[in-house]
Amino acid sequence: MAAVIEGHPVVAGEAAGMSLVSSEPLSFWGGYDQNTGTIIDRRHPLSGRVASGKVLAIGGTRGSSTTTAVLLEAVRRGTAPVALLTIGTDVFLALAAIVADELYRRSLPVVALSDPDFARLSSGQLLKVATSGRIIIVDP
Repeated sequence: MAAVIEGHPVVAGEAAGMSLVSSEPLSFWGGYDQNTGTIIDRRHPLSGRVASGKVLAIGGTRGSSTTTAVLLEAVRRGTAPVALLTIGTDVFLALAAIVADELYRRSLPVVALSDPDFARLSSGQLLKVATSGRIIIVDP
């Protein structure tokens, strides 16, 4: 049985992968290792977890526009998440995804969710992201 969440596609694209979820915002500058795709902020609940190749669901970003540069470099290196889900619209993540498509022709879907829909997510779910912003949660 699959559940469906209707999100708002900030940057449209398709992706699928296992979820990595925390409602805590993440600073990619000093919090994400662009070489390995590991979350390295020791204060973040996902510290030590690898987000590369996963659907990363975070409350949003904290910090400065340097988040965009770090995420863009992770896309270039192939160590970025396959999609990003946030509570509301995060402009820093959207900018990185738009530039990644323009420079590298690599899609990085960014979908904004409401608080109640975000709360339906948990780490370890198989998620399929559609260009429409629809998220399908596939039960194992």
